[in-house]
Parts: sequence; C-alpha cells; structure tokens
Amino acid sequence: MSSPQLHAHARQFDAIRQRRRALTWLLGASALPLASCGGGSSSEDTADVFTNGSSGTCSVIPAETAGPYPGDGTNTVSGSTVNALALSGIVRSDIRSSLPASLGTAAGVPLTLTMQLLNTNASCASLAGYAVYLWHCDRDGNYSMYSAGVTNQNYLRGVQVSDSDGVVVFDTVFPGCYAGRWPHMHFEIFASLAQATSGNNDIRTSQLALPEAACREVYGSTGYSASLANLNSISLSSDNVFSDGSSLQLAALSGSVSNGYEATLSVGIAA
Repeated sequence: MSSPQLHAHARQFDAIRQRRRALTWLLGASALPLASCGGGSSSEDTADVFTNGSSGTCSVIPAETAGPYPGDGTNTVSGSTVNALALSGIVRSDIRSSLPASLGTAAGVPLTLTMQLLNTNASCASLAGYAVYLWHCDRDGNYSMYSAGVTNQNYLRGVQVSDSDGVVVFDTVFPGCYAGRWPHMHFEIFASLAQATSGNNDIRTSQLALPEAACREVYGSTGYSASLANLNSISLSSDNVFSDGSSLQLAALSGSVSNGYEATLSVGIAA
C-alpha cells in the first residue's frame, strides 16, 4: 500500500475514534472499548457511531430541491450543460481540490463527513454499493462551476460508493453561510455508481444542515468574514428548506477550528 493510502487509512481510523468518543459523550453512555490496531475492523467501528441502524429504527430522509447549482447535468451555465459527474476522477473521498488539482483547491476549516445509508424497508439494514454525490459552497458562499470567480473550478464536488456498512466518507471544508440560507450541504443518492451519470437518475435528493454552535465557532475564524452576519439573519425555522423540520437532516458534529471537524449523518432510504 502506498504512503498516501496509509496516511488516508490512519486519518480515517483516527476520525472514527473521535466520532465514537463524541457519540458516547452525547448519549451519556459508558465509554465504548476501542479496538486496537490489531483488533476489530475499522468498518465495524464506523458502523458503531450511528445509532439508528443499531436500534433498528430509521426514517426516510426528506426529499429536497437540488437547488440552482447541482452540476449534475440537469441545468446549464451560460448556455452550456455542466456535469461534474462526467469528470475523470470525480469518484473520490477528498473533494477539496478541483479536477485536475492544478486548477485550484478550496480553502477553509477541514471537515470530514461520514454518512451511513440505511434501508427503511428492511429494519434499517445497511445499503452497500449505492453512490452518493455530494456538493456544497465554499467558505465564501460560492459554488464551483457557477459562481462568479469560480466558474473554472469544480472543487467541493465528489462521488463515493457505500461500503458493506453503507458508509461513505468525504474530506472537505466547512461551508460558508450565504444570505438567505442556513449552512448546508447537498447530496444525491443513486442505486449504483453506473447510475451516477446524471441527476435525472437519482433515487433521492436531499440536504443536510450543520449545527449552529459549530457554525458560530467556524465563522469566527479567519476566512469566513461574511458568514457570521448571514447566520445571524437566518434560522433553521425560517430557512426555506429546513423550516418544516430538520431532525433527520441535522448532522452530529465534533471537533474544533484548530483540529478540524467530524460530521456524521444517518440517511434512510426506502430501497
């Protein structure tokens, strides 16, 4: 295994341990024993950070608009169709850089997002082999491929295929808050990677919301100058997407500005 791969696996395992500690604290439970490097598999540990699947109860995540900046082949910019799903290398975990990377890399506070796909029609069994396309704005509130100044970029967009535990992991940056919207990320789910060629093939489109406390911490740091003012002018209850309820879409977060953040979200699908 190459050195970059080893570093990636080490980082993911460390992230899993952080998420398990955070979950234990949130639930007020006794500390969960962590597997040593020679012990249980990391995929088992990853599954343990999610509560819905283990309890056998989960709900279908609400369907939401893809918004005006999906970059999934369903709309155009200046008369031309834009489709990040057709880019070579779009299947990736680290979505911070454009493809190719020489185009540019999005700056911001590091954020690792872990999602677990669950089958609501089968006692919340894990959904393996499904593709998730994730995209969101940068720290300035701009969307690559669309917004002025970044139309030549395609960063903060990527696809991952769920593993045997239904898990996908994305390394990205904490998105900014732009006027009129609560801090969020967009995602589309496809029944297979072969289907992930156009947003017209998705089986679910939704959005996840980020917790207010973490947003305020991040937006008080360098590079997010406009986000705090925008956050002060919006709430989950007034947001045009999350105003009807956000309990199934609000990610759990742990971490800090200096060390980066870990976010988790369980996603129920009626498969």
